[in-house]
Amino acid sequence: MALALPSLSSTSSSFLQQNFTGSSKGPTCNNNNNNNTSSFLVFAQKKAKKIRKIILKEDVAEVGKKGQLIDVKAGFYRNYLLPTGKAQIVTPLLLKEMKLEEERIEAEKRRVKEEAQQLARIFETVGAFKVKRKGGKGKLIFGSVTAQDLVDIIKAQLQREVDKRIVELPEIRETGEYIAELKLHPEVTARVRLNVFAN
Repeated sequence: MALALPSLSSTSSSFLQQNFTGSSKGPTCNNNNNNNTSSFLVFAQKKAKKIRKIILKEDVAEVGKKGQLIDVKAGFYRNYLLPTGKAQIVTPLLLKEMKLEEERIEAEKRRVKEEAQQLARIFETVGAFKVKRKGGKGKLIFGSVTAQDLVDIIKAQLQREVDKRIVELPEIRETGEYIAELKLHPEVTARVRLNVFAN
């Protein structure tokens, strides 16, 4: 381990050369005035660990997820993450680009949510969708009303494409009024009314 010593002037260096000698027990000090010897300790400074702030370009097991900002040892970055292209050093320019990208993504999320809210208002103010089915005994109908039926009615009446996977409706096997839910967005659900009647 390298010893960290302060810089010495030429006078101090010559003093050390003249008065300090090494022995098997360690460095000792020769005092010309008496025969006593005294030892001294030299403390070495611990080597500082080099840390790098990086951004992960992909998921790395036991390290982090894609897009995550983390601190890693310089050797780990240099020997593994950099050669495999899994990470890059964070720079002020990169941080600025990341901030702009986050703002763009947030703006897009807001836009999608607002569109879903507008569509929900349309569905909820249009009134009940009418569904005709062949009547059976009493209030019973032949067959049932499905999510696909509702999707087709919405497309025919409102010219709106809706994925049937977002439609939740109760089992409908007789005439009457029912409520269906359309999950337009994780935070927006539209409730629509269906009037099922026999023809």
